[in-house]
Amino acid sequence: MDILPIKDGSAARLPGPAFCAELQEEFSRQLLSIADWWLENALDRNLGGFFGEVSVRGTPDLQADKGVVLNARILWFFSELCLYLESPEYIAKYRHLADRAFRYFVERFDDKVHGGAVWSVDYQGKIVDGTKKTYAQAFSIYALSSYYRLSKDRLALDKALSYFELIEKNCVDRELGGYWEAVGRDWLPIEDVRLSDKDMNAPKTMNNHLHVMEAYTGLYRTSKKREVKGALTKSIQWFCEKILDKKSGHLRLFLNRDWTDISTSFSYGHDIEASWLLAEALENLGNPHLESEFSPCIHTLSGSCLREGIGEYGQVLDTYDFSLQTRHTDSEWWVQAEALVGFLNAWQSTGEERYWKAFLRVWQFVKDHQIDWEDGEWLYHSTLDRREEDQNYKAGFWKGPYHNGRAMMEVCRRIKSLSLYGNKNRADRNYEIAD
Repeated sequence: MDILPIKDGSAARLPGPAFCAELQEEFSRQLLSIADWWLENALDRNLGGFFGEVSVRGTPDLQADKGVVLNARILWFFSELCLYLESPEYIAKYRHLADRAFRYFVERFDDKVHGGAVWSVDYQGKIVDGTKKTYAQAFSIYALSSYYRLSKDRLALDKALSYFELIEKNCVDRELGGYWEAVGRDWLPIEDVRLSDKDMNAPKTMNNHLHVMEAYTGLYRTSKKREVKGALTKSIQWFCEKILDKKSGHLRLFLNRDWTDISTSFSYGHDIEASWLLAEALENLGNPHLESEFSPCIHTLSGSCLREGIGEYGQVLDTYDFSLQTRHTDSEWWVQAEALVGFLNAWQSTGEERYWKAFLRVWQFVKDHQIDWEDGEWLYHSTLDRREEDQNYKAGFWKGPYHNGRAMMEVCRRIKSLSLYGNKNRADRNYEIAD
C-alpha cells in the first residue's frame, strides 16, 4: 500500500496501481453483467416497455402492473450507462433500451390530461393508479434529464422541466416549507399519501425530500436554469436543517407538517445514500457558502452509519427500531450498493482509512452474499436472510438497475480518478500528491 499525504498533515493508506486496476475490472464486469441481465430478461416484447416483475429465476409475471419508478430507473440507468461507456460496440448494444424506456414512459406514464407522471399502469399500459406521488415525479425528472443528455431529444428536457414546474406549483408547503408526499391525479389534496404499504401516512418524508434533491441536481446539471438552481438550494437547506437530526446523526424518516419527527426507526441505508447524494448536490450547485455550511452534514451521516450500522460480515444493516431497541439485520441489495459509494466518497473527502476498509468489506459481502453468480443480477435479500423466492424478485415495483448499476459506475469513475491509478492530474480537493 502506498501512503498519500493529506493537506492536514495526516496520511491515508491507498492501494497501489495494481490493486486499483483489479478493482476497476471487477466493478466494470459487474456493471455489464447487470446491464446484460436487464437486456436478456426484462423486455416485454409483446406489449412494450419492460415487465412489471421478474422472479429471482428470471421468470416474468406477464400480468404484473408496471410502476413508473421502475420504468424511470431503467430509463435513467441505460441513459447513464451509454453516457459512461466509451466503446461504440457497447453503446450500440444498450442504447435501444434507453430509447425503449423513454418511448414507453411518454406513451403510458406521462399524464396527457393533468400533466406529470401517473403511479402505475397495468400490464397492457392502462392507468391503474393516477396518484401524483412527488417521489415518482422526482424520479421521472432524474431519468428524463439523463436521457436528454444522451439523446438531445428536446421532448425529454421539456417534460423534465414541466414536471419540475408542477412540483413547485402543487407540492410545496408555502407556509412551513418542504414537499408534500403526494396529491391526487388532478394535483388536489388526498388523504392517503403513503409511498407504499409499509410507510407511515405522513405529509412529509425523508425519502421524498432526498429524491427531489437528487432529481433537481440532475436537472440543474442538464438545464442550468436559474429557477432550478433556486429550488435545488432550497431542497438542500430543508434536507440539512429539517430532516437531518444532528444530535443523533441520523435522518428523520417521517414528519408532520410542522416538521415534528414521528419516525419509529433509523434507516442506515438512507443515511449513507444521503451522504453522497448531498455531496453531489452541493458540488453541482457550486455555492461555496452552502458547501461550507452543509458539508459537515455529509460526514455526520457517513460517520453515524459506519459507527452504528455495520453487521457481523461488514454489511450495512437495514434499520434500527426504536420500540424494540434493536437493529434489523436484513441485508437489502440497495443498501449495500449505496454503502459502496457512500463509504468511498467519505474516504475521498476525509482521507480516513476506516472508510476505505468499510468500502472493501461491503464489496466483499456483496460478492459473497448479494450477487447471484448463477442467474445474474443481485438478490433483493442476501443469502444470509433466507427469504422465500417470491420475496427475492430481480425486477419489480421497487427493484431496478438504478442502485447497483449506479454504484458500479460511480465506483469505477472514482477509482479511475485516483492519481496513483493512471491519472497524474487528479483534482480531488482533499488530496495532495507528494513528489
